[in-house]
Parts: sequence; C-alpha cells; structure tokens
Amino acid sequence: MTSLATRHPPLATRSISVAALQTSYGEDLQANIDKTIDLVRQAAAKGAQVILPSELFQGPYFCVSQEERWFAGAHPWREHPCVTALQPVAAALGVVIPVSIFEREGPHYFNSMVMLDADGSALGVYRKSHIPDGPGYQEKYYFRPGDTGFKVWNTRHGRIGVGICWDQWYPETARAMMLQGAEVLMYPTAIGSEPHDKALDTAEPWRRAMQGHAVSNVVPVVGANRIGREQVNEAGQVFYGSSFIADHRGDLVESFGRGEEGALVHTFDLDFIDRHRAAWGFFRDRRTDLYGSLVSPRPA
Repeated sequence: MTSLATRHPPLATRSISVAALQTSYGEDLQANIDKTIDLVRQAAAKGAQVILPSELFQGPYFCVSQEERWFAGAHPWREHPCVTALQPVAAALGVVIPVSIFEREGPHYFNSMVMLDADGSALGVYRKSHIPDGPGYQEKYYFRPGDTGFKVWNTRHGRIGVGICWDQWYPETARAMMLQGAEVLMYPTAIGSEPHDKALDTAEPWRRAMQGHAVSNVVPVVGANRIGREQVNEAGQVFYGSSFIADHRGDLVESFGRGEEGALVHTFDLDFIDRHRAAWGFFRDRRTDLYGSLVSPRPA
C-alpha cells in the first residue's frame, strides 16, 4: 500500500543565502577589485548566493572633501571597471553581486549600483536617491539625485532590493522596495567618523535604523560597510565597519566588529518568511489612500 507521504512528498522550501563583505580600500583601483573578488570567492565557498560589497569600493571614500580630480574615476555603468571585472566572477561562481560604482552618464554623475545576475549579465542600474551633504560626506558636489526610482531585481536566487548608504535612513525606501516584492533588502555603505563632532558615534543608530526596516517589513536586511582610516584629506576619516545581516525580526544573526575583514553569510527560508509577513498583516492593513505614488511601485 502506498503511503500518503509517498504519494504526496513534501514540497521543497525556497531559501536564499546572502553575504556582506567587509574590508578596507585604498587608491589602487585594480587592487581594490582584486580584494573584492577574493572576498566574493570566500563568500561563495561558504554557500553565499547573493554577495554584497560595500559602497564605492573602487577607491577611498572621496566625498570627505570637494576635489575635482575624483571625477576622473567615473565611468558609464556598462563599462565601469568594477562591473566588467566582476561579471565573469559572478558567472563562474553562479552568484548575484550588487556592484556599487561612481557612474558617469554624459555630463551627469551618479552614485549607482549595477545588479549582476548569476550568469554575469548586468540587469540594469539603480542611482542613489538620497544624497547627503555635510562634514565628511559632501556627496552633492559629486552626485546628482538618482532618476531611476527604487528598484527590485528578479535574480536567479531571489528578488533583491538595494538602497545605497544614505537611502537606508529613509523608511520610505525600504517600503517602496517591499511593495515591488523584495525578498531581501541590501544596503552597501561607507560610513564612519563625523569630522565636526569627534564624540559622535553613529554605528549603533546606523544598524538600528536598518533593523527597524527588517521588523516593519518582515524581511532580512544586509548592511555592508568598509573599515580602516583613509587619509583623503588632512582630517582623514575612520570607517567603523559593523557590517551585519539581520533576520525578519530585526535580530542580528551575523555581524562584524569595527576592524574585522571577511564575509558574513547566512541562509534564510523565504517561504517561512513570506507566510510570516502575511500573518503580520502590515501590507494588508496599509492605507493606500494616504501614500500616493508609494503604492504604485515602478516595474523592475
């Protein structure tokens, strides 16, 4: 007699393994690319399927001051050296890599992210929507506000939403990506000391803001930051790392301290999280009449 278990085998659950990379970077573009590739390989060896490097890993975080020489490091997104170098790596390893770049489009400059799918194809570009402008983070001198709208990428391994650094302080960014069906949210970042106030340490608020996005959207969140002291200007800047992976409850399931280098990797059961999100009712109960264009997400 055939058992019910034999006739109706349990369905396989959907899962995703994500990684956050944390390291220091210098002024040698090729050395930075090579370092990132090595960390991508380390993450893939641990089973990671979607691997997040930190923001603008092509070089030091140059936005600490306003110097026109840095504009020479911008490239069209399809031709950017970081993109073209990581495409064959993504294809060889079968992994998805959101690649943060300094983009030039004609006379316009953007802080952008190119999504590489697991076959190495470039799915498109997201341009950072929120641009900071303050001591140590003078990005408005270099970057226009993004014109792509928030995006979610339908990759081989799952639907990935990516904001860039300053975007992470805005709950609207996370919710807009969730309304497009994101299953994981990622934030490549470059953040550290505050030149105007040596007593100000934003590491924990930086984490807590994104942990809040995880809780209120019932979604895993990945934050990747750089480490080390960079002497781009006289004052210099120290980046505090603290990269992490948070689960759908906002709990830190993987985290680095301020000086560690390497790859954090964690696996999530997407089917369980999807059911749990439905049970919370955050998306069922939202007042669509109050949110305007946020409830009409742009297609991926």
